[in-house]
Amino acid sequence: MTVEELLRRYANGDRDFSRSNLSKQNLSLAHLDHIVLKEANLSYAALHGIDLLCANLSSANLVAAKLIGANLTGADLTKSNLSNALLSSTILVGACLARATLQQASLNYSDLSGVNFRDADLQDANFRGANLSGADLLGANLQQTDLTDALLQDTIMPDGSIVSSTLSTAEDS
Repeated sequence: MTVEELLRRYANGDRDFSRSNLSKQNLSLAHLDHIVLKEANLSYAALHGIDLLCANLSSANLVAAKLIGANLTGADLTKSNLSNALLSSTILVGACLARATLQQASLNYSDLSGVNFRDADLQDANFRGANLSGADLLGANLQQTDLTDALLQDTIMPDGSIVSSTLSTAEDS
């Protein structure tokens, strides 16, 4: 599917683009609220500044996608693969990333408040300076995850404990 076709169909009221192949496409700055991209291939796509409010991206392939400054408030990314994705300064407030894979993803300075990361694989992910207030990390893999200067206010950690603090680097302590 081409970007032009997707945008035309979306403008005409279509919302379901499940299983679409948009790999390596550029949808930066598009407004696609409530779109359904279940099991879609968006690997290596340029999605900078895109609006995907309340979008359904469950089981989507977003490997190495570039979503810098994107707005995914309320989006469903359950079981999606965001390995090596760039999500710096992204808004994911209230999004669901349960059982998602975010290995080596960059989420630095993103607003992740209220995000459901239950059982997600966050190994080697970068959360430097991110807002994780009210996020649920129960069962998540945080091995080698960078939480430097991340805001943890009422954040549920992988072991079920609730943390409220800002994590600083060892040099700052």
